[in-house]
Amino acid sequence: MGVTIGMLYPGFGAEDDYPLMEQLLGDGVSLPLVHTSVGVDAHEVEALLDLGKSERLLEGAEALRASQPDAVMWACTSGSFVFGWDGARRQAAEVQEALDVPVSSTSLAFVDAARALGLERVAVAATYPEDVSRHFVELLKRGGIEVTQLVSHDIPTAALAGELDREGVLELARSNDSPEAQAILIPDTALHSARWINELETALGKPVLTANQVTVWQGLRIAGALRPCEALGQLFKQTAAAPVAG
Repeated sequence: MGVTIGMLYPGFGAEDDYPLMEQLLGDGVSLPLVHTSVGVDAHEVEALLDLGKSERLLEGAEALRASQPDAVMWACTSGSFVFGWDGARRQAAEVQEALDVPVSSTSLAFVDAARALGLERVAVAATYPEDVSRHFVELLKRGGIEVTQLVSHDIPTAALAGELDREGVLELARSNDSPEAQAILIPDTALHSARWINELETALGKPVLTANQVTVWQGLRIAGALRPCEALGQLFKQTAAAPVAG
């Protein structure tokens, strides 16, 4: 039986990760994507609060309606975590009320993915400036996940993050291989990662959670349609049979 997970994706960056993951997951998985509007492309708190405001998300949700999604994801990390734990949950609830299907976001997906893998301590290798990254650390803390070390790379825009190639992404991951951390988290849906997750995990010797990976995982999870996928890292290999939390 097929499943459709609608993606609300802000602007442009690494949206081609989604058709790739659709292909990797195989027949029956559809990941239609709508580009939500962007005011200013900047990794700055005020710009990100504007990026994630209700009007932009609900406009995108209406555009997704025709796809008849089984679940919807706000495929943006920074545009959800800057609202804090409660604000990120309100974002998802507003879209869920509009479309009457389960909804979550990339920030909340990171927490649920870490919990599903039994992780308590993680390192974060972020593309953002540190003041922005700290909001992600706080959201993880609210979700019961300790950040042992944070490295911020101060990439000013999503567009520039999307230009990082394989070597750039590997270097980003290696930049924060904290020995105390059980996994490395790389939060930015503008960053390409889907085709390199297994390579990242081999290089670091531990699970690696990336934004686009956890977004698709969460969408399938809340739709009750998780499936294993050898190409998408330990998250998909270990948790595909996990029950959906209430």
